[in-house]
Amino acid sequence: MRLTTKGRFAVTAMIDLALRQGTGPVTLSGISQRQAISLSYLEQLFGKLRRHEIVESIRGPGGGYSLARPADKVTVADIIIAVDEPLDATQCGGKENCHGSDAASGIRCMTHDLWTTLNAKMVDYLDSVSLQDLVDQQKQKEQAVVVVHRNSGTPAAATAKIEA
Repeated sequence: MRLTTKGRFAVTAMIDLALRQGTGPVTLSGISQRQAISLSYLEQLFGKLRRHEIVESIRGPGGGYSLARPADKVTVADIIIAVDEPLDATQCGGKENCHGSDAASGIRCMTHDLWTTLNAKMVDYLDSVSLQDLVDQQKQKEQAVVVVHRNSGTPAAATAKIEA
């Protein structure tokens, strides 16, 4: 089981958008260029995010997208569910017919309960991580600067922090 490109791109695009809140609407073409995600793919994702009231669109010159609610009120689970990303570790999609397509047989695999519990844990975890948490992590990473020795031209083992 793994998260597909759709979920990864949606979360990445939302971090990009949230990092630029307060500077006006953010264009999908800007996100596309910065994150190397197809513009048409972003249009599909943001249509779904808008329908789930996670983002709002501003039309016209200077338009784009902004968050529909504060970043600390949007979870990773909200984003992934909005773009129709399945969060299911079972082979049967939760139908309990793991050993065949005949749902009437009611035969499920011996590990069905294990994977169902994993599904619940995944959703709980993704629901505990806010978009603001991811933005804060990204800002911390951007503040770290690798120190380069002048003589060797190679990065030093230590990093320095830039105070904001």
